[in-house]
Amino acid sequence: MTSTGKLYGLVLAGGLSTRMKTDKGLIAYHGVPQRTYLYKLLKEVCDEAYISIRKEQENEFTSEEKLIIDEDVYKGPFNGILSAHHFDKNSAWLIIACDLPLINKRAIKQLIVERDVNSIATVFTTSTKEMPEPLCAIWEAEGLKQAEVFIAAQKSFAPIKFLRNSNVKIVKPLQDDVLLNVNEEKQRIEVVKKLKNK
Repeated sequence: MTSTGKLYGLVLAGGLSTRMKTDKGLIAYHGVPQRTYLYKLLKEVCDEAYISIRKEQENEFTSEEKLIIDEDVYKGPFNGILSAHHFDKNSAWLIIACDLPLINKRAIKQLIVERDVNSIATVFTTSTKEMPEPLCAIWEAEGLKQAEVFIAAQKSFAPIKFLRNSNVKIVKPLQDDVLLNVNEEKQRIEVVKKLKNK
């Protein structure tokens, strides 16, 4: 199932951020909105980079930023991931969620270096959880095709369930904290303090 297309980067920024009660993509952990920070990182290491958004977010961006508007065919993260797949079905997609404030260029490059194009996806997992992280992963084109088949058959929109039952390449990051998922204000405050002390 070797992918012959390009490797595109995608920042998932179309969520409603209900638990955070403010748009997680706009939180400036690194001096700029997180979605902008990740977009710039992905532009450096991928053939192209895009930001996945809801239609109503479109006017928040400049003409220089490449956007993929959610098609609203699927629920949850698959909404953005598969909208990108439909945009270019021959390329692999390096997916990064905007609620991973500690992800960095070194970790992203590690994922790319350890990529297995013959797997459904190459995914990070922490040494403690041993669970694939679908929102910090390289999804191969064939893997995304199979994800659509899985959704139709299982009526499940859970990327992690699909990955756990598929042939994936598991990669452990050099630092587990790059996979820290921040969804609440208390967590955001702790991360801001951590970044200031670095």
